[in-house]
Amino acid sequence: MGNGPVTINAHLTIPDSELVERFVRASGAGGQNVNKVSTAVELRFDVAGSPSLPEALRTRLLARRDRRMTGEGVLVIDAQRFRTQDRNREDARERLAAFIQASLSVPKARVATKPSFGAKMRRLDAKKERSQIKRARTTRNWE
Repeated sequence: MGNGPVTINAHLTIPDSELVERFVRASGAGGQNVNKVSTAVELRFDVAGSPSLPEALRTRLLARRDRRMTGEGVLVIDAQRFRTQDRNREDARERLAAFIQASLSVPKARVATKPSFGAKMRRLDAKKERSQIKRARTTRNWE
């Protein structure tokens, strides 16, 4: 369709045949130009059905809560930042690459820890101090 494959890293490239590009008129300000010229790009990439993605990466991408992902696992990127179709096309591809790169590394599992004894004591001392301050504010000896 267009600018060739999208390179994610040394080991992963998405062929052009898996990308669907639609050119539409952009929304927003721009006067006659924006109403006349289809410069906005809608890039679709089928994450669920892509043969070039490793299975683990596909699972991570589909698990992400992202409003650009449809129910069928198709990522839709809308690019209309620039005035030319070409720049918007590059922008859409860059954003696709960034989206996939964000899921390349496996997030480190969080190890649950408990607050130390010292931390607990500091917290309680702070609470006691605060309560003293508040208690001192009340007027006790009114007649």
